[in-house]
Parts: sequence; C-alpha cells; structure tokens
Amino acid sequence: MPITEPEIKAAQQKLDAHVREMIAWHFSPETGCPYWLDWAKKNFDPRKEVNSFADLIAKFSHFQDESLRDMQPEVWVPAKFKGRPFNIFETGGTTGMPKQRIGWDDYKTDYEEFSGKISDAHFPRGAAWLMVGPTGPRRLRLAIEHLANYRSSSCYFVDLDPRWVKKVISAKQFDQARAYMNHVVEQGVTLLKHRKIAGLFTTPKLLEALAEKVNLYEAGIRGVFCGGTTMAPQYVRFIVEEVLEGRIGFYPTYGNTLMGLAASVPLLPEDKFSITYYAPQPRAVLRVVNPQQASQLVGYGEWGRVELTTLTKEFFMPRFLERDEAIRRAPREPYAWDGVAEVRPFGAMEKNIVEGVY
Repeated sequence: MPITEPEIKAAQQKLDAHVREMIAWHFSPETGCPYWLDWAKKNFDPRKEVNSFADLIAKFSHFQDESLRDMQPEVWVPAKFKGRPFNIFETGGTTGMPKQRIGWDDYKTDYEEFSGKISDAHFPRGAAWLMVGPTGPRRLRLAIEHLANYRSSSCYFVDLDPRWVKKVISAKQFDQARAYMNHVVEQGVTLLKHRKIAGLFTTPKLLEALAEKVNLYEAGIRGVFCGGTTMAPQYVRFIVEEVLEGRIGFYPTYGNTLMGLAASVPLLPEDKFSITYYAPQPRAVLRVVNPQQASQLVGYGEWGRVELTTLTKEFFMPRFLERDEAIRRAPREPYAWDGVAEVRPFGAMEKNIVEGVY
C-alpha cells in the first residue's frame, strides 16, 4: 500500500509538535545545556520564533561539528541531566583530537525501535550474535550489545579500528591494511567455527571477507545487520545473491553517532537492488539538499548532499551537512517521510575516497 497524503500530513504535524517540544527543552534554563543557552543569548530565542520544522530550517544555519571537538563535553549536558555520568562517543576523523558526542539512553531508544524491524526468523531471540566492526570509543559497540540483550541474546565482539585502516591506506601501506583485515577476519572465523551464532553485524567488506573463509549459513548465521561503507546496487546484488546465497536475512542500515540509525525498506524487484534508508523521525530528520544551495531540496530521484537534524532531549543538532551524498526518495510504507538512497561519501564521483574495510 502506498503512503497517503493524510499519512504524510500527520507525520509532518507530529514532527512539528516534536520540534516545539525539543526547542522548549534545549532553550529553557531549567532543562537546556550551556552550549545552546549561550547560543541563544548571542543570536535569538528559538522558543519565540520556531514553531515548526520549516521554521527550524529557515531560522538556523548549518551546525558546525568542530564544536564537538573544540569544546569540553560538559557544555552539552542538559540541566536536567546534570550530575548523571555520561557516555562519551567518538565520531569521525582519522588524526588529531576526535569529535565527540555525549549520551545516556539515546542509543538504547534507537536500537530498541530498530528491533521491531528485524525478523525473529533471521535473528532468533536468545540466539547469540557476533559483531565484527568498530568498538572502542564508538557508540556502535554499546548499541549492538544492547540490541542483542534487548532480544534476550548475548554478543561476541571482534574489534576493528577504522582510524588505523584509513591511516595506512592513505599512506599507501596496502600490505599493512591487508594484514590487519586478515587479522580481524581470522578472529571472526574462529568464533563462527567454535560458537553457536545466529546473528551477525559487520561492514559489507568484512562480510564479504568472512564469507570467503566460511559458509555463513552452514555456520549458523540466519541474519546479517550491515552498516558502514558504500553499497552500490551491483554490490548489494552481489551480497544478497552470492555472499548470502539468498538464504540469509539482510538488513542494511545507515547510521552514525550523531544521528542514530536509519533502517532500510525491504528490497522489491523494482528497486533493482538500490537501497533506501529512512531516518527515525521525529528523533532525527534527513534531507537531501542542493550542494550549491543547501536551503533547497533536490527533486525526487536526484543526487544531493545529506543534511541531518537531530532532535532528542540528549542532543540537539540542526541542519548538519553530512559528509555523504544520496538520492532523494519519496515516502514509502511504513515511512511517511523522505528517504535517502545509495548513500556514498560526498564528492565520490570527483575524488578518491578512503573507506578501507569500514
């Protein structure tokens, strides 16, 4: 069933109401954080001028994420959360001081919501998971473990350091990169051979490498939850038909520390293996904008730069221009808002992008 105009309108009204609630929260001295309260003193009081998402787009400029690196994390603590220890998560960067986002329970909310979008047949409740990917200071490690636990499961981990991978590839030390990838894959294969595991989270490149060493279905894997690097349609087809042999559930996602998790809609024949992701609106909103005029949306089916607005009590971030580009897609059941498709690094067609195994 296609999404109807009344459904789209209802979703917009829900988003506008959520915007008003989040603006009141982040710009009230009783609840807001020092960063945004100080910002309001220097600029304007959004509580008086922002009553809808359209107002937010019109009134706020693009968020500059350097402040997540340059400022102490305490400036982001909402007054209501003062005194509560917070998690510190890294986001992006390969050298120097990383950008960081703090948090408490957002990752739990995001991944509990995502749990309702994966099948018990592919991720049996109580059956073990394996994560082969970036752990360490990244939100993803806690999020994947929480998702497994939420589904009455436990999770094994093999760590990957994407900063090191990008560093050696940028330095053209390809032998080191291959050796490190083999090191990571060997650990994953050992666990798959010696432990009963049904669910797997990893990146597309690592998934491909694991499948070269072990038959995933015969090893017990029934569902794969994937995120990380670019997946063009031809590569998606290769993963679905060759790597997973059409026997294992495949759940591609688009997410990061600043947004949370955007789920993909199930692939239909007419999609021709082009994956579309939908943000967890109203907690986060994705738009695809004209790179030369970022106040303008591109048309459906057109490429543009991804713009993210995050709207939770823990974190407010308006109109951040992601380092990604995508195709704008129309609402599609069950989502009554725009999606983003075939996400890839911004400017991927014009320059070489280092993604490595991540």
